[in-house]
Amino acid sequence: MALTVGYAAALEQFDPREVLDLAVLAEQHGFSGVMAADHFQPWVPAQGQSSFVWNVLAALGERTAGDIGPGVTAPTFRWHPAMVAQASATLAAMYPGRHWLGIGSGEALNEHVVGGYWPEAPERIHRMFEALEIIRKLFTGSLAGRDVKHHGTYYRLESTRLWTMPDEAPPVLVATAGPVTARRAGRHADGLITVGAPPEKIAHLFARFDEGAREAGRDPATMPRVLQVHLSWAATDEEAMANALREWPNGGMRFPKADVRNPSDFEQMARLVRPEDFAGRMVVSADPDVHRAELQRYADLGFDRIYLHNVGRNQREWIEVFGRDVLPALVR
Repeated sequence: MALTVGYAAALEQFDPREVLDLAVLAEQHGFSGVMAADHFQPWVPAQGQSSFVWNVLAALGERTAGDIGPGVTAPTFRWHPAMVAQASATLAAMYPGRHWLGIGSGEALNEHVVGGYWPEAPERIHRMFEALEIIRKLFTGSLAGRDVKHHGTYYRLESTRLWTMPDEAPPVLVATAGPVTARRAGRHADGLITVGAPPEKIAHLFARFDEGAREAGRDPATMPRVLQVHLSWAATDEEAMANALREWPNGGMRFPKADVRNPSDFEQMARLVRPEDFAGRMVVSADPDVHRAELQRYADLGFDRIYLHNVGRNQREWIEVFGRDVLPALVR
């Protein structure tokens, strides 16, 4: 597969109308496709936004021409899997061949708002894969014109189908940063999503994903591998670091964050983040070539799509600089 570099729209940071304008600008400067996460709250109060991802994706479909995907949504707590399947199928019917569905196991920051029990990570992962089973059942059955049902460990689905479907079901990609989940994703999903990490960790993820795909009788070379990269670029190194500390301190938090429930709690933790905490976790630099080298390293590992999120408010300047100096130099 050829490498494409897309725009990661930060709905936690920007008004949805501004997100649309920025995505259009990114496409004009060589970015291909847009992804946006399904957040109910921002990470920290300073970010200040958190719009409804499915509304924004539909509007993005009208104003841009590339792929559109929620990277990611959790079809497990706020949403029953059937609702995510319906939303995804509708988007794919509106924009044929452009939509992919990214799912994850969820974070308390978003999922606790409905007041349910928040389980530990193993259960969250089991829930995600059962949700994936339901979504695939609905896609397959609905395309065949028949009802499906499900009675599992965590979810029930009465006999039903999706009445609005595209000609072909959208691919379902699973977000993971762990080898066990990667192997299960290879067996059951259509592709893999992860975030920037050391090359040896990503190589291990790929190996386990490939192993799972082969166990299911599929060719892993045909299955998409998607990466989201958080970075901080600005006109000076000092400004780039200030943006990271103010807007994306979670990028420097060296601990699991899935159990934190409130942006104000993240804000308190952010007071402990220091510039050195971003080392090895996120590139913070004013030099486009430093960013290009990091992105090329990921391309060389075998990613098919890389979505970039510059964590600062300086989106327009960053889009122009990367569109001119970084994207054209990347090769696969």
